[in-house]
Amino acid sequence: MEVLAVCHVHSVWSYDGSWSLEDLGAKFSRQGYRVLMMTEHDRGFTSTRLEEYRKACAQVSSEKILVVPGIEYSDAANRIHVLVWGKVPFLGENLPTSEMLKKVKDAKGVAVLAHPSRKRAWECYEPRWADQLLGIEVWNRKYDGWAPSEQSPTLLDGSGAVPFVGLDFHTDRQSFPLAMAVDIHPNVTEEAVLDCLRLRKCSPRAFGASLGRDLLRKASPALRIAERSRRTVASIARHTKVRSR
Repeated sequence: MEVLAVCHVHSVWSYDGSWSLEDLGAKFSRQGYRVLMMTEHDRGFTSTRLEEYRKACAQVSSEKILVVPGIEYSDAANRIHVLVWGKVPFLGENLPTSEMLKKVKDAKGVAVLAHPSRKRAWECYEPRWADQLLGIEVWNRKYDGWAPSEQSPTLLDGSGAVPFVGLDFHTDRQSFPLAMAVDIHPNVTEEAVLDCLRLRKCSPRAFGASLGRDLLRKASPALRIAERSRRTVASIARHTKVRSR
C-alpha cells in the first residue's frame, strides 16, 4: 500500500512555528496525506521536552493521519541542517554535523540533509557523510520555491542518497504539492514508516507525479523559469505595497 507523507513540517513546538500539531494534522489529512513527518528545530529542546513532544505527537495521531516526531539539527554556524527521525535521544544544540550523524546512526535513526541551497550549505557537504545520510532534500518549498534545488542533483550523484522533498512548513505560504510516497505494509505506524525509509521504499512526488532523477533534471529548467517569474511578481507586489503606504 502506498501512502503519502508530508515532510519537514514545524509546529508551535519550534521557536518559529505558528501552527499547532492538532491543526497541522487536520490540514494535511484533508489534503490526502496519511503521514506527517515533523521536524522541530533543536533550539530550545531538551531530553524532557522531546519526550513531552513525542507524547503530544502520539495524542494527535489517528486512523486518518500518523504524526511522526522529528528534530531538525543545526550546526554551530547555522548552515548545515539535518532532519532526524527515529528513537534517537535528544543530542543537543550546535553539534558538529559529523558527530551528530554518527550519533544518529548509532541510535538507528534516519537522517536527511535539509535544503542544501540555503546559505550555500552544499559547499560544506562532506563525502564521508554519505553512509550516514538516508536522503538529501532536492526540493525545499521554503527556500527553493517552485523549482528544485540546482545543487542537489550533483550531491545525489556523489552520495547515492534518496531524493527527498519537503515543505519546510512554518506558515500556510509553504503549502505546495510535494510529498514522499511510502510503500508500507500493512499497518501505518511510526516504526513501519521508518523501516520503509531505511529500506528505501520511498520516492518523491511533485504535483502528484513521480519525481525520479531523470525527470528532476528535465523538468527543472521550466520550473526555474516559473520560480523566477514568481519571485519577480512577489517583489513587484511588495514594492507596490510599500509605496501605497
